[in-house]
Amino acid sequence: MSSRVHLSVPHMSGHEQQYVAEAFASNWLSSVGPNLDRFEEEVAGRLGEGVSTLAVASGTAALHLILRWLGVGPGDRVAVSTLTFAGSVFPIMYLGATPVFIDSERESWNIDPSLVREYLRTAAAAGTLPKALVAVHLYGQHCDIDAIAEACREYGVPLVEDAAESLGGTYRGRQTATTADYSLLSFNGNKIITTTAGGMVVARSAEAIAVMRKWSTQAREPAAEYVHHELGYNYRMSNVLAGIGRGQLQVLDERVAQRRAVAERYAAAFGMMCGASLQPESSWGLHTRWLTVAILDPRQTGVRPNEVVEVLGRSEIEARPVWRPMHTQPLFADAPRVGGTVAEELFASGVCLPSSSSLPASDQARVIESLQRCLAAGQSPRQDGARSAMAPAHHRRGSSAA
Repeated sequence: MSSRVHLSVPHMSGHEQQYVAEAFASNWLSSVGPNLDRFEEEVAGRLGEGVSTLAVASGTAALHLILRWLGVGPGDRVAVSTLTFAGSVFPIMYLGATPVFIDSERESWNIDPSLVREYLRTAAAAGTLPKALVAVHLYGQHCDIDAIAEACREYGVPLVEDAAESLGGTYRGRQTATTADYSLLSFNGNKIITTTAGGMVVARSAEAIAVMRKWSTQAREPAAEYVHHELGYNYRMSNVLAGIGRGQLQVLDERVAQRRAVAERYAAAFGMMCGASLQPESSWGLHTRWLTVAILDPRQTGVRPNEVVEVLGRSEIEARPVWRPMHTQPLFADAPRVGGTVAEELFASGVCLPSSSSLPASDQARVIESLQRCLAAGQSPRQDGARSAMAPAHHRRGSSAA
């Protein structure tokens, strides 16, 4: 029986064990230590001058800290891409605020700058401007952040860059996570580089990083006894995991190149498949291809994403539909939304394919062959549980974003 082909797996460089061994030898195992300090410094050095960094437990934790620093609280609104992972949204709710979901544009699949401007203009007139806007770089592709930043500056709305999926990518010659005043990274086990679990705050304000660092360590005051004047969290990364991150960072460019090569092989194969294409690469930057995402037009292929996922699964190949748009989630049935149906259309036709930087050519050939057979058949089992369906109408009604 063939071994399972996973969607995205960790790919060690060989340097990680050295730094982890140093942590064990020095007994710096918890949330302070040389690896933590150096990892933050090395990421900041990679991103360029003018940024400060804070290693934390996850990308979600990083966003939570950023939004708190920006003063988000109960009764506020925060605008965010609708086509994203829930981790981009939950921190808004942790703080008692309401997410406002903004649709995608077709060129990059990211948040639509024209809709951002339209929403901010309408919200300003209604006196309901959001406390912040979170722009997600989907699957490793940078959104058109200059256009978004211009609209945010005009209306005085802080912009947060969710670069959880895009480390190693660029936008108009700039590194991802440097195109806004506040950004976040993720080092989850399935990302291009990993600390097994972890994230990072990136900010142009050293003061902001200092305050968030305090919050991330239970907001403990610098006193011999345990004194707390404000709410804190247990959000720090360990020195051991930071050691893994240091080894991973050394091969970031190589890992991006390897994932892009995987995407190129899929693209070559898709040229011979009717109705199949890849997420386009925008003209303004370098797409990391964290995940290679295929668009399979149901009108031409006769199959839908969940059916493709099921068929590939029978061949021990892991695939997934694209992120389900947040405004269609039952949890957000009544959340305000802006825009049309671009995100829904992408969800109805998108499939994430195995994309690991270590993916053997033979395994990728298996994926391509299985996908070709699926599309050639133009059909697959249609049990109720295997259908790809959008949320019922009552889960999509939303409310006025203004």
